[in-house]
Amino acid sequence: MKGVILAGGKGTRLMPLTKATNKHLLPVGLEPMIFHPIRQLAGAGITDILVVTSTDHMGDVVRCLGSGAEFGVELTYRVQEKAGGIAEALALAEGFAAGGRICVILGDNVFQYSIKPYVDAYRAQETGARVLLKSVEDPRSYGVAALDERHVIEIQEKPEEPASDYAVVGLYLYGREVFDHIRNVEPSARGELEITAVNNRYITDGALQYDVVHGEWTDAGEPHTFLQANELMFGQDNKILGWNILNKRR
Repeated sequence: MKGVILAGGKGTRLMPLTKATNKHLLPVGLEPMIFHPIRQLAGAGITDILVVTSTDHMGDVVRCLGSGAEFGVELTYRVQEKAGGIAEALALAEGFAAGGRICVILGDNVFQYSIKPYVDAYRAQETGARVLLKSVEDPRSYGVAALDERHVIEIQEKPEEPASDYAVVGLYLYGREVFDHIRNVEPSARGELEITAVNNRYITDGALQYDVVHGEWTDAGEPHTFLQANELMFGQDNKILGWNILNKRR
């Protein structure tokens, strides 16, 4: 399995912090934010990793990360020319994936515990995709999962009236068919290819499984969540905690 870190975008919600640098190079705890997803993937046994970032700060990202040898991984880079949504950025990974499975992580997502159990669960899953859910206080800011007793039955993108408080967090596990799904989704009202639309295609096919995140999680894309991410990582010296048992379904 290969890894993909999506680290593009302009970071407008964190302005003026991002006026001079890529959001993913801002410090979270003791390290640049982007170190966290690299360490998470490496800890899950994924060492061949693609970093997708924007034209404005590609040079800074490469200078910060280099070849990946510091982390025991091998890094490849691709440029997202314009902000067109998560699914559009992921489409740039098709050649890198080379027909195999991928673990996709958004570069601003911070997890208290290792993602390895979720990756291992996907390795044991024969087909389809796998996503992670987390109960959040304001689900209207996220893609939200409508659930029955065993399955995700729909994912709603930033709904005014959420069907649950379970947000789909920024870690996605996909097979080779994900790129066909991306080619078949239509741009949203904001002109982007939404990862929610891709995940809903898996749901239609009966091919989406999920786990609930164990421990704390946040994305660091807004000032208050950026603060939460720093408090979390400072609290454990940027170490990623290990655990062995997947959290129970709701």
